[in-house]
Amino acid sequence: MADIKHRFGYRHLRGVPTAYVRHLRGGKLAHEGTGLSFWYRPLTAVVSEVPVDDRELPLLFHARTADFQDVTVQLALTFRVVDPALATQRIDFSVDPDTGRWRGDPLAQISGLLTENAQQYALDVLARTPLVEALVDGVTAVRDRIRAGVAEENTRLAQIGCAVLDVRVVAIRAEPEVEKALQTTAREKVRQEADRATYERRALAVERERAIGENELQNQIALAQREEQLLTQRGANARRQAEEAAAANRIETEAEASREERLAHVRAESTRALGEAEAAGEAARLAAYRDLPEHVLYGLAAKELAGNLPKIDHLVLTPDLLAPLLAKLGMGE
Repeated sequence: MADIKHRFGYRHLRGVPTAYVRHLRGGKLAHEGTGLSFWYRPLTAVVSEVPVDDRELPLLFHARTADFQDVTVQLALTFRVVDPALATQRIDFSVDPDTGRWRGDPLAQISGLLTENAQQYALDVLARTPLVEALVDGVTAVRDRIRAGVAEENTRLAQIGCAVLDVRVVAIRAEPEVEKALQTTAREKVRQEADRATYERRALAVERERAIGENELQNQIALAQREEQLLTQRGANARRQAEEAAAANRIETEAEASREERLAHVRAESTRALGEAEAAGEAARLAAYRDLPEHVLYGLAAKELAGNLPKIDHLVLTPDLLAPLLAKLGMGE
């Protein structure tokens, strides 16, 4: 709202950057624009002020779907006066020259027009859409239809110099009882899906446990087969070791026997040769003794006997011992 000061029967208006001011004096244009500041006489001046900033218009209304269900539509419009000169000609934006207040409520007229247009486009879309589809895809459909409708140049908004900058459909909701019923159906579907997922998970767990059990059984069978092969191989190795040990013992025994046989043969040959040599020596010695006189033989016998007797420290010769010997010696002579 413009700031108006009183001075000596004149009025001074100081506008703002977001308000378009149009001053007519005597039916002729005196001032026009935003952010103006000028003096005027209240008795001859007609002043209009048009806001040119962005305005928000929240809307909440009811609609009926194709299956005769009541829904609540919540949306918001962003609009602006793009042609303030045209707007002042179609809507009363005049202000009191003394207070600067609007004589009427022009923004309410624009808001009512926007509300009717938005409701018309939204009702047109929802009347041909079932409830479930409206709740799922209705937000996008309603928003696109309103944007397309308010963008047409021949609409009432374009004729009053206004334009809708943005359309935001916040929500489309059914009645509480219907919404609760739909939520119950959705909950049941979710529960069914959860139960199905639980059963599938349990079945998958059972299948995995069965696969794990079969795998363990196969591992045990493979392990038993390997143990059997190991035992068979160990038996074969032990049998082979025993056979090789027996063969080695047999070869060693045969070698030992052959060695003993050869040794015995050698010993026999040696004994025979030694016996033959001793016999030959004894025969030669006997042959040498055969031609000796008897008393010589006695002497040699005594010598041999003396060589084999133990050590004698003292020898006592009595006449009884020497008499026969001396007698034999004398007889020999």
